[in-house]
Amino acid sequence: MSTTGAAPGLSKAFYAIIAGVGGGTGRAVALRFARTYPVALLARGEASYADVVAEITRNGGEAVGVRADVSDEKSLAAALEVVKGKFQGKGLAVGVFNVSSPVSIKPFLETKLKDLDQSLAANARGLYNFAHATLPSLVESVSANPPYPPTLLVTGATAALRGSAGFGVFAAGKFAVRALSQSLAREFGPQGVHVAHVVVDGVIEGPRTKGYIVEGVEDGKLNPAAIAESYWHLHTQHRSAFTHELDLRPYAEKF
Repeated sequence: MSTTGAAPGLSKAFYAIIAGVGGGTGRAVALRFARTYPVALLARGEASYADVVAEITRNGGEAVGVRADVSDEKSLAAALEVVKGKFQGKGLAVGVFNVSSPVSIKPFLETKLKDLDQSLAANARGLYNFAHATLPSLVESVSANPPYPPTLLVTGATAALRGSAGFGVFAAGKFAVRALSQSLAREFGPQGVHVAHVVVDGVIEGPRTKGYIVEGVEDGKLNPAAIAESYWHLHTQHRSAFTHELDLRPYAEKF
């Protein structure tokens, strides 16, 4: 099992799954991991992953996009059957959970129970389903001599660390994701699977945030490609020095 650096060329024996692919972080992580592995991209709509699949293919990589709602166990199971058919005989090297509910900022008394249900469904239930479906394959890959330790990476947020005014229902979902990630790391780390939770603290560059000025500076947003490099670094860590939680923020962000 390799310890540092990038695997040379495309690894034909293993593949990666990224759930929650669109603009921003999901796209950047998919492109980064596609430099080493065939990748499966999951999203609720084809429009979210079609351009990324095409870009990876143009660059000489291998990718498949599949529609899936990770909060729905049957939808996810059907999608993963398609992925396994496409990558038959390959082991799972990485699972990336990059799914989230919309950030809804409301005074608590203006929220509805459906807002809480939406947050818990996308975040807590989504991660539960994704981890439940991918961890058996990741454990199986431990003994298959992968280039790096099999890895489950989970995208978190500032709201996973503190619940701010107006962010109650969003924070409830993100706190649950962080707690489940901690439990998974303690259970599956000793089995050789690296589980890491990434706190993304700040505004991410992307189509929806174009033109935002954060903390008074033009480069005050998180660069998705830089986030993706951190995800890659977590995947390549030697099992004697796993990082469980990594927090990322722009230099100008207050914390």
